[in-house]
Amino acid sequence: MASLIFLRSIRKTNKLLPFTYPISIINSYFLSSLCHQTDPQPQPSSQPPPVAKKVPFKVSAHGASWEDSYHWMSNTNDPDFLKHLHHENAYSEAFMADTRNLQQNLFSEMISRLPGQISTPPERWGPWLYYQYIPEEKEYPILCRKLAIENTNWVKRVINYPTIRSSNEQILLDWNEIAKEHGYVHVGTCRVSPDHNFLAYTIDVTGEEHFLLQVKDLQSGTHIPSIRVENVVSLAWAQDSHTLFYTLCDQTQRPYRVQYTTLGSDHVMVYTENDPSFCVDITSTKDGKFITVNSNTRTSSEVYIIDANNPQDGLQKVHTRVSGVQFFLEHHKGFFYILTNASQKELFDANYYLARCHVNDIHLANWQKIIIPSKGSGIQDMDIFDEHIVLYLNKKDSPVICSIKMPIQSNDEKEMGIDDLDPWYFPFPSNSCSVLPGSNHDFMNSVYRVVLSSPVMPDLIVDYDMSRRTLSIVHQEEVSGVSSNEEHEWLNVSETYSCERKEVISHDGTLIPLTILYSHKTHKRGESCGILHGYGSYGEVLDKSWCSDRFSLLDRGWVVAFADVRGGGGGGGDDVSWHKRGSGMNKLNSIYDFVSCGEYLIKEGYVCKNQLGAIGHSAGGFLVAAAINMNPELFRAVILKVPFVDVCNTLLDPSLPLTLLDYEEFGNPQKELDFNLIMKYSPYDNIRRGVCYPSMLVTSSFHDSRVGVWEGVKYVSRVRERTCANCSRLVILKTNMSGGHFGEGGRFGHCEEMAYDYAFLMKVMGQFS
Repeated sequence: MASLIFLRSIRKTNKLLPFTYPISIINSYFLSSLCHQTDPQPQPSSQPPPVAKKVPFKVSAHGASWEDSYHWMSNTNDPDFLKHLHHENAYSEAFMADTRNLQQNLFSEMISRLPGQISTPPERWGPWLYYQYIPEEKEYPILCRKLAIENTNWVKRVINYPTIRSSNEQILLDWNEIAKEHGYVHVGTCRVSPDHNFLAYTIDVTGEEHFLLQVKDLQSGTHIPSIRVENVVSLAWAQDSHTLFYTLCDQTQRPYRVQYTTLGSDHVMVYTENDPSFCVDITSTKDGKFITVNSNTRTSSEVYIIDANNPQDGLQKVHTRVSGVQFFLEHHKGFFYILTNASQKELFDANYYLARCHVNDIHLANWQKIIIPSKGSGIQDMDIFDEHIVLYLNKKDSPVICSIKMPIQSNDEKEMGIDDLDPWYFPFPSNSCSVLPGSNHDFMNSVYRVVLSSPVMPDLIVDYDMSRRTLSIVHQEEVSGVSSNEEHEWLNVSETYSCERKEVISHDGTLIPLTILYSHKTHKRGESCGILHGYGSYGEVLDKSWCSDRFSLLDRGWVVAFADVRGGGGGGGDDVSWHKRGSGMNKLNSIYDFVSCGEYLIKEGYVCKNQLGAIGHSAGGFLVAAAINMNPELFRAVILKVPFVDVCNTLLDPSLPLTLLDYEEFGNPQKELDFNLIMKYSPYDNIRRGVCYPSMLVTSSFHDSRVGVWEGVKYVSRVRERTCANCSRLVILKTNMSGGHFGEGGRFGHCEEMAYDYAFLMKVMGQFS
């Protein structure tokens, strides 16, 4: 697909300094002069929390200076730092000791909802059927294939794999074997060669996201020893199935260079991006005839093409970079189809449209606009096939996908809208929140696979036959006690659990989407506990897909809510605008939006006052931590997962991984205007003195290359130093000493982590059962 999403740095933030211009503190119905300690409190550990040492260190910027006495923690080789992490882990273990039985009960509940054997339906690509499955009692998947047979009964049976094993099955890659050897595994990218004889893939076995490229000969089952390249991100095969292109990262983990190797020969440099604010990505067009090299930021791009049949011929530039303009390119029978927001005069326009040009005439002036989105919607993405093009559209209340017959018969006299081209809009369940494409590798296929999901609908795999304009349900996770839709027989749990979508008025009158999930049976209006999820960065849509783990909260009467604040995606018809209105100089909007959604849950009786929690991962941790500084009494408990909370100090250090790429999202503190704004919301720099803060579970990972392990440690140390001494005893820090930003463990490890998180929430909320 011509994705509009490029490398995400995934960050976060929190704090307040005496010389800065702090966020105005909200005085409202939700603030109280009473300490949280007046409410029944959980019993903290009998041992006192660790106290980190303080080392004087002065930070200066734009004529201002301040002390950061925990700066020393950024030296992760300091023995005192390692000792402190072990003390924090010991305190967390002691704090959570009385929840061990609860954790085990929650874990048992969660794994009981998982199918014993998990598999994906086979997907045909050329002569092969590719699929994955997780063996019983195993954590990770296995990638397999089998030669396709015309007998479709096998295809139907393999959906329930591995109840039926086949001697003809070929195992391509076993995550479990890699994890067994190294103790950790993260597979980044997998690419099968056009002749299906080689598998190129990247793996990280440390958690630091330093991915190693390897190539496996699928005929012999052995790896090619001359191809072991470190720090590889994206891959693309040429048509000869022996020339492999790949991107390399620099010391800040920015993909900056394109190289290729012909299997068994030297590695040749093709392109180097010298601008540190741009990342390089490569991909093949769906028909495999071209390789695209896209050098981009989140708002601008420059595109080159390589003839995949003559890969040594070098690069051809499609268009030079223009600030605010992006290009995403596909090929179809002699024409390039380009998804872009460039006008004919190269003026910035937020709306993406589809243009077309002949492969021998790629100058912008000769591009023909063929599809213009209608008012109130936009084109987010495209996928292209021999006989159809698939368009992903964004409309206010729900995602939309349509297919249009190819080649498009355009009208040279006027620009056409989508509805002028006899589109087929894919039927979706009305409560669908998440729409993700399947692999859809086969250019010649007329069937398009989609994964649909919502908080009340288990993941549903649907094949849409674009020629016949019919759909068929391929697979859906089995869940007991659910209702079905008689027309299409997709399952949901909406009779037991309510999923409501509300619009919350933020501080400036903007309507913020809020999704609220609760049980009809156990929810008690005005009395229930609740947890509010948020992210709000990089234009990413907050994940609201099916997760059976949530039933362990919902069945106990909890509310689970999702705030689609500005800065993320999913805020209406124009995701680009929604992102911009919560990034850079508008970043404060994200925080105000999140606080407004929390207040709404209490005011409308969904959640009891003093019983609201919040959770944020990575950049979502910045959001939650900044909201705490703005309104600390709104939340009773929070979970900050690998949170980006030391925003200003991190962005002031361009040598750290991904920092330069985050200037677009959070601003560049080297610029005084940006610096002043960042210091208003940076969580670590705005922790309030002598004020009651929520109970907190903060997690960090020692090998995290996106958010330094020291950020969460510094944050917890300053929270304990500055805030109410009684409340700060309910703040724990848990550091994974072996994992990276995305943690470790497969499906069982995930359940174990969620059981720990939920047990923490139940303990500090006084719902210890």
